[in-house]
Amino acid sequence: MKRHFKWDRTYVNWGITAFCVIAASLLFFFAVKNVSVIGATIGKLITILAPFIWGLVICYLLSPLMGVLENHIFLPLGKRLYRKKKKDGAAKFARVMSVLFSEIILILILVALVYLIIPQVLSSVQMLIQNSGVYANNVSAWLDGLLKDYPELDSYAGELLGNFNTNVGSWLENKLLPQLGSLITSVSSGVYGFARSIYNLIIGIVVSVYVLSDKEGHLAALKRLSYAIFSVETADRIRQGLNFVDKTFMGFLSGKILDSLIIGIICYIVCSLLQMPYTLLVSVMIGVTNIIPFFGPLIGAVPSALIILMVDPTKCLIFVIFVIILQQIDGNIIGPRILGSSTGITGFWVIFAIILGSGLFGFWGMLLGVPVFVVIYTLITNLIVKKLKRSGLPWKIADYKKIEYIDPATLQVVKKASVRKEELAEEKELLESRQENPEA
Repeated sequence: MKRHFKWDRTYVNWGITAFCVIAASLLFFFAVKNVSVIGATIGKLITILAPFIWGLVICYLLSPLMGVLENHIFLPLGKRLYRKKKKDGAAKFARVMSVLFSEIILILILVALVYLIIPQVLSSVQMLIQNSGVYANNVSAWLDGLLKDYPELDSYAGELLGNFNTNVGSWLENKLLPQLGSLITSVSSGVYGFARSIYNLIIGIVVSVYVLSDKEGHLAALKRLSYAIFSVETADRIRQGLNFVDKTFMGFLSGKILDSLIIGIICYIVCSLLQMPYTLLVSVMIGVTNIIPFFGPLIGAVPSALIILMVDPTKCLIFVIFVIILQQIDGNIIGPRILGSSTGITGFWVIFAIILGSGLFGFWGMLLGVPVFVVIYTLITNLIVKKLKRSGLPWKIADYKKIEYIDPATLQVVKKASVRKEELAEEKELLESRQENPEA
């Protein structure tokens, strides 16, 4: 008698689960063992796709400008031009013209940077190098006068200068000269990297034209994909999260760029009135580094002050005082009005985000570390609040400032003794006031 084998769905499910666990463990082991190979592969893939990444970044930055041009300028104009023609003619005209003018504005900004600011900055740097001997004599004369007034510093300065010369000579002999070959290689790779960046920028502009021309179509395709892969509730949560990320990044970047532009212009005007040396170079350094939160003013002010110090130590002191005043005005008046009240996190987390971002990703980490951390911080906070609400526990931070602990058996909140005393005192005052004024 033949027995038919019966499949037990429970054992099948257990077998599939075990297979998936083993396969995931093997993949994880392979990834850990070959992390350098995987990192190199990802880096090569990013290098290949760099023009498209540039294009998406350009598209993201130009999208608000394109929307303003399309809705407020070209769409009303297109409706007048295509009043008696096909209905979609005005929309196509508005889209083509808004994309075209957005790209033209971007190119004009780049051309202005190349032909107006960069040559003057290079001229200032060249003049700085040519006059370095004169500036060194100025600093030496200033130090001689300072040491003459304070003779007790003379021996200490001589010893410090001797150690400095010894260290510099040792560095030139043991570090710099043996590495000249690698230095030349680095310069060559830097030139190649610059040429590669120009190529990526050009291709990126072309890619951004295609993406912006059919922005709604690409967004619709991504939306359809999300609803195909995830449930409706999950897809909607993803949509809300991406909208929050977009709002956070766009608000931070646009606000910081505008804020830094205003600071650079103010710095240029004031430095021109004070007749500071290398006004444009200093203003560009202050404006560009101001994009970096918290540490940006210090990063730009230190080299600028050193440049002015070599020319005129007195003006250097005036410049330092001016930068301190300018940054106070920016931090308390200009910045909050442009960026809003705050990023939603405390100063401690701002410093933490900048230091962590700079350590992992350099300049871009310092620039984007704060908005990235705001997104992560908000996500974790929402998860914590959701979990506490589901458990029926207090979820506001202000509530936990008054709580001593929560009873694990009854989940009753036990407040701090000082809080209970204050509440009893308030109740006593309220009761006494009612007894004195029964009509109230």
